[in-house]
Amino acid sequence: MFHPKYVITHLLLENIKRIYSLVQGLNQRHFPDVVLVEMQKTAEAVSAYASTSIEGNPLPLTDVKALLKNRPEAIRDSEREVLNYNEILKEINQKLEKGHIPITRELVLFIQKKVTHKLLPAYQSGKLRVDPVFVNDPRERQTIYWPPDAQDVPTLLQDLIQFVEDNKNKIDSLILAGLFHKQMVIIHPFMDGNGRTTRLVTKILLADMGLNTFNLFSFENYYNRNVTRYFETVGVRGNYYDITEQIDFTVWLEYFTGGIIDELLRVEKTLPTVIVPPQAQLKPYHQKIIEFINQKGYITDRDYASLIERAKPTRRLDFNKLIELDLIVRKGKGKNTYYILKKNDNT
Repeated sequence: MFHPKYVITHLLLENIKRIYSLVQGLNQRHFPDVVLVEMQKTAEAVSAYASTSIEGNPLPLTDVKALLKNRPEAIRDSEREVLNYNEILKEINQKLEKGHIPITRELVLFIQKKVTHKLLPAYQSGKLRVDPVFVNDPRERQTIYWPPDAQDVPTLLQDLIQFVEDNKNKIDSLILAGLFHKQMVIIHPFMDGNGRTTRLVTKILLADMGLNTFNLFSFENYYNRNVTRYFETVGVRGNYYDITEQIDFTVWLEYFTGGIIDELLRVEKTLPTVIVPPQAQLKPYHQKIIEFINQKGYITDRDYASLIERAKPTRRLDFNKLIELDLIVRKGKGKNTYYILKKNDNT
């Protein structure tokens, strides 16, 4: 079984206290949906850029934003890597809006399959590794870590998942997420996609800390700003079987919680100064559509016509405007057309 060694140091305790203080402050503030939608798009782009950049992806943030906006059909592997990460991140954010996501082996395999889609052979995508792997330091040009044998990976992964399940109401969610993160890196369960998968599952665990604006959160960016420090802290050196009993998670947990503080401060600083472009601002008649859907669950053109005096072509433009802003989704066809909020779309 997994029995991590760590100490609740003064620094770690102070970090945890500060995190919950920042979370409480953010949860007390309210912003228009259109502001949050714009910020979520930015956070998802930054996460996709940062998490893939950590692994060596050369695309700059400006190119990543352009890629996510235009989504060309012919793409390179570096672009596919970003698109894969963004797609599964958006899916996770949508599911988190509806409630808790349990951590299971199936979930971990599903996420790895998504991030490595068309980047790995089918027998390695969504599958635990069956071959040995080594972690090399490009600066030293030599192997610095030998992960556990492939035959031991299924048991080690299941032990970690069981540890999370058994302690979700006993260990603070911040510490639990940090322990999971480092142990996943240590196990190195896949041939590729370990880091991206680990960071996405960690994001799911961090959602339990109760931040209402969690979809604006991009902790991957903190690691990307100093990749060397991240790898030094989250990684280990030597042969897994020689060092496993001596691995201490304390320094990593201090660094991990410090990164969360850094990101919360960024969100706190950004929220009050968000400038919504003119094309993203909602007019009173747009608000009527949103309010009606919130009350009834959906709206039809006939419903909208009863709320406000606007010509049918203009009403169509109003609906299209909200669709472009990713606030509503069109359902049905012809006379059976209706609209629901994007966050309630299960398709």
